[in-house]
Amino acid sequence: MANRIVLNTISYHGKGAIENIVPELTARGYQKAFVCTDPDLIKFGVAAKVTDLLDAAGVAYAVYSDIKANPTIENVQNGVAAYQDSGADCIITIGGGSAMDTAKAIGIIVNNPEFADVRSLEGVAPTKKHAVFTIAVPTTAGTAAEVTINYVITDVEKKRKFLCADTNHIPADAVVDPDMMASMPKGLTAATGMDALTHAIEGYITKGACAISDMFHLEAIRLISTHLRGAVENTDEGREGMALGQYIAGMGFSNVGLGIVHSMAHGLSALYDTPHGVACAILLPTGLEYNKTVAGARYRAVGKAMGVEGIDAMSEAEAADATIAAVKQLSADVGIPADLKEIVKEADVQFLSESAFADACCPGNPRDTSVEEIAGLYRSLM
Repeated sequence: MANRIVLNTISYHGKGAIENIVPELTARGYQKAFVCTDPDLIKFGVAAKVTDLLDAAGVAYAVYSDIKANPTIENVQNGVAAYQDSGADCIITIGGGSAMDTAKAIGIIVNNPEFADVRSLEGVAPTKKHAVFTIAVPTTAGTAAEVTINYVITDVEKKRKFLCADTNHIPADAVVDPDMMASMPKGLTAATGMDALTHAIEGYITKGACAISDMFHLEAIRLISTHLRGAVENTDEGREGMALGQYIAGMGFSNVGLGIVHSMAHGLSALYDTPHGVACAILLPTGLEYNKTVAGARYRAVGKAMGVEGIDAMSEAEAADATIAAVKQLSADVGIPADLKEIVKEADVQFLSESAFADACCPGNPRDTSVEEIAGLYRSLM
């Protein structure tokens, strides 16, 4: 079977990478940018690091920031209308997964108006045209939305999140500048960093894993495990390492899929507005325990990438347990809660489990599951 790998056409990495945004626009002849970002990034001057460059170069732009932490169908619909009213011919999205996921949906609908019903994009939608030319500038080191073919939208009416996967909406350019991430508070840095680790580990053990994605995921695990603690303390080395590590994780999982940790986390965000990275971090050790009987042979490489001492001399079972312990320790070190006691209500477990089982990430899980087994996993953390 052939393996497909989809990446950005161009990406820039490192301090000062945002200096390439204006040249990328002008080289292509774009006249006006639609800057899609979230209100906090405007409030705290993070988005201004990019818009100041546009101002200095005389590049026209309109700003759209009607975006929630878990972007909704309404956020997308309002964004499409705002883009069409703005006269823009390209998109610059600045932010974490919320802004970038919203921008992806806007860009694909603008060029494929037959998908104006946002729900019609769920799964693998048969869009025909590539999204509006988009430059993605991440401000968090976690989602890797700037390099993935995925995005997630919240359906408030149905209290669920739905995943969309489409090669036509991957941003043309990614600009990964650690200076754009320097103002992230510790809690957000920790949560998004654990999301990135979950991407890398789930991507490494997913059913769709291949040699190319393995290469990406193991290096991402190494970088994240080495640098997340430093990033939480806002060191330059930590920020740079995480900026690269989360991007490399995205290069992998975007092409091979994820598993039940993400499908279960989506429900927590949709129902309780739990930060996605926090949900993933809490669920990851439990997901690894659950998948150990099927994918445990792969855990040794994960543990080795995380720096677990003496793992080569361990039995397969010992190596798997040591790897799970290392994940738990990293999560604890950066301040992530250990359970769902303060989040999940017993009355919601059945709905959450059904939603997780129906989620697009679930089929990629290495171990086949059921609604009942997922419910048991939720309850084990309550």
